Amino acid sequence: MTGSEATPSFRLAYVPGVTPTKWVRIWNERLPDVPLSLVAVPAAEASALLHDGGADAGFVRLPVDRTDLSAIPLYTEATVVVIPKDHVVAAVDEVSVEDLADEIVLHPLDDTLGWERLPGRPAIERPATTADAIELVAAGVGVLAVPQSLARLHHRKDLTYRPLSEAPESRIALSWPEDRTTDLVEDFIGIVRGRTVNSTRGRSAPAAQPKSKASDSPGARRKPAAGAAAGKGARQGSGGAKGTKGARGSKGASGSKGAGGSKGASGAKRGKPRRRP
Repeated sequence: MTGSEATPSFRLAYVPGVTPTKWVRIWNERLPDVPLSLVAVPAAEASALLHDGGADAGFVRLPVDRTDLSAIPLYTEATVVVIPKDHVVAAVDEVSVEDLADEIVLHPLDDTLGWERLPGRPAIERPATTADAIELVAAGVGVLAVPQSLARLHHRKDLTYRPLSEAPESRIALSWPEDRTTDLVEDFIGIVRGRTVNSTRGRSAPAAQPKSKASDSPGARRKPAAGAAAGKGARQGSGGAKGTKGARGSKGASGSKGAGGSKGASGAKRGKPRRRP
């Protein structure tokens, strides 16, 4: 089987914290003949994976190298601080960066927040991964600031988290190699952007036919307009009123003229009796 005859497929990369389930489900409904495979990749390696052709597109954390990669920002995550459940900070609803001044704040090598200046006191050494930092938090060594999705991903019964104000935030984007914007990539972009199944993906839709005027339609020629019918009826009614005395000219039973011009019973003059021949 040649490459051109190979069954098409789509490879979607995603970084920790992103849950692509919804978009994968829509893909399977719309393109059941094109299998989609998921490729989990560390955030720091996502750009290289896309550059090297390891995936057709991927959910990444910004920033990415925009030299050869296109990216559509999707959403921004809240930042939280992960702490032991019995930590004093657990008693409040929200924590500020200043509240961590006396805490050892862990800074893993795969950090995704890009701190200009890390709050609190630095640890003796940086953990290799976020997962390693979570273990240190559970051991009471320090606290950890991460995007909320990573706090949920590494959930433990003995840990909790609180929103962290005045901290950097992480943005999620859909990215792909710019020179490999295939029809399947366009299909997935449409799914992520919420396009309907009948979307033209940016192609020009057929021009709409101009609506015919009411006077040009067959129904309009056969049937007069409502206003014209009303006017005709009014003219006929006024013409009929000229030949006969209408209700306004007739008098009622108390001496008014009747509908045929006859005088009513109480005020009518008796005519002279006609002689019979």
